[in-house]
Amino acid sequence: MNKKKKERITFAGIINSLILGLFTFICVYPLWYIFINSWSSPAAVNRGVYLIPREFSVEAYTNLLEIPGLTSSIGIAFARTILGTLLTLMCCSFAAYILANRDLPCRKLLYRFFIITMYVNAGFIPYYLLISNIKLKNNFLVYILPYAVQAYFIILIKTYIESIPGELVESAEMDGAGLVKVFFRIILPLAKPILACIVVFAAVNQWNTWSDDMFFMQGRKAANLHCLQYLLYTKLQSNVVSTTGTGAAAGAAVKVTSTTLRMAMSFITVVPILCVYPYMQRFFTKGIMLGAVKG
Repeated sequence: MNKKKKERITFAGIINSLILGLFTFICVYPLWYIFINSWSSPAAVNRGVYLIPREFSVEAYTNLLEIPGLTSSIGIAFARTILGTLLTLMCCSFAAYILANRDLPCRKLLYRFFIITMYVNAGFIPYYLLISNIKLKNNFLVYILPYAVQAYFIILIKTYIESIPGELVESAEMDGAGLVKVFFRIILPLAKPILACIVVFAAVNQWNTWSDDMFFMQGRKAANLHCLQYLLYTKLQSNVVSTTGTGAAAGAAVKVTSTTLRMAMSFITVVPILCVYPYMQRFFTKGIMLGAVKG
């Protein structure tokens, strides 16, 4: 008769649990702090809100919804995130597959060329002139094309592909599969963990980036092409949002871009990432560990 062994509660186990609990609190509390402050009244926030919302108020979110062009900017943000992530995934994965081919001429030279781009760049002025010369200013493609190929992603995917047994590729080639067919039928399905990592990295980068909007979207032509983050940034900088809340004169401009509005802006920009990450989590750890180990 097997007896269940009771787990012993040791001092080391208690310390480990306390440390893990502390780190969990450090990671979770900032998001909770943003949430409760965004739903509290400005007066309560000024006095301090730390655990639960006080003097419940939707004023911050009401002011956000009144920002002109908010709907279109949300659409642009989602469009650039989805399309940009897909393009980055396809370009980087195919480039990594080519570089992982040991029969590729000048393979090491090309690989070093990609690595050099991680540490050396021409600077912002040549980059700005390049974007202007290829007619990407005030063009939605400026959100996507410059991010299509990224050396760091290529290195991660290449390292992962090299861990796939070469016999699988050889057997597929013996059956008549070409380069493209092997890539889509063999490599991509087996590389799901690292591809999920790239999706997370690329999507977060696309969603959070707004500097390209600030530099390359100017004038009336770009009025409907601003992404959400840049729109919120400009409104926060202006420090004036019109409101029709209680106690304010109709149509008057009131300074409400205090803590509550900043918290509301932060929360709505974080929510999409929080919704996507749990679906990628099961691939994330495995992919980043295997992809980061260089052979």
